[in-house]
Amino acid sequence: MATKLVVKPQITVSHLSPPSPNSIEILRSQRNTVSATSPRLNFKKISRFGDWSFAQRTISLNNKAAEQQNVSTDASQIKIELYDALQGINRGIFGASSHKKSEIEELVKQLESQNPTPEPTLSLDKVAGSWKLIYSTISILGSKRTKLGLRDFITLGDLYQNIDISEGKAVIVINFNARGLSLLSGELRIEAIFRIASKSRVDIFYNNSAITPDQLMNVFQKNYDLLLGIFNPEGWLEITYVDENLRIGRDDKGNIFVLERSQEDKL
Repeated sequence: MATKLVVKPQITVSHLSPPSPNSIEILRSQRNTVSATSPRLNFKKISRFGDWSFAQRTISLNNKAAEQQNVSTDASQIKIELYDALQGINRGIFGASSHKKSEIEELVKQLESQNPTPEPTLSLDKVAGSWKLIYSTISILGSKRTKLGLRDFITLGDLYQNIDISEGKAVIVINFNARGLSLLSGELRIEAIFRIASKSRVDIFYNNSAITPDQLMNVFQKNYDLLLGIFNPEGWLEITYVDENLRIGRDDKGNIFVLERSQEDKL
């Protein structure tokens, strides 16, 4: 049933860790950047030579630069607030309060309004690489969580998405840890094909999947369809925000996904 995939070396399973402190420190330093470093006009010298058209052009360019800097600073501040809001909710996979969801969605909307890449499928190099999920509105609650053993027996580790734009392929890697089996570690890999549908949207088609090792597959065998039903990405995805380190998407089922570029991909 499963097709063996050729992917990156297995990623070590771990509980969700907060975003890299270095990333947040960089954002905070960007927010505190002082605009005083911009070049200043010497109006006495300009008036002496009477080149007011030059002065007007220079003022216009400086104003545009200041506006761009303000947008960047605002986006950095919103990211800091978003990371703060995501603390302690385990990516939202096991639920979050309605107040917390509303807070996160509002911050997501603010970032989307400042998307530096409004036509991401025309700049797929910014989308390529390895991304780690830090928030999703997909949730595993109630009987689903019980059937999958995610209350006590199975621990859900990090979730990654590896995008290969040369092959038009995305591989989702979901890490698990079976505590009752000598801390058996394993993963579910789902391979999907994507095709550009518009300047910001891709259509996604399920290709194949596999759970390794076999012992973990035996654990999920009975509820394998349920597991795939939760994480299967088939449908379409709108890329609503992407920069060097953060990506936001919305799918045809109304879900929101927030991912940060993984540290491995930055090396």
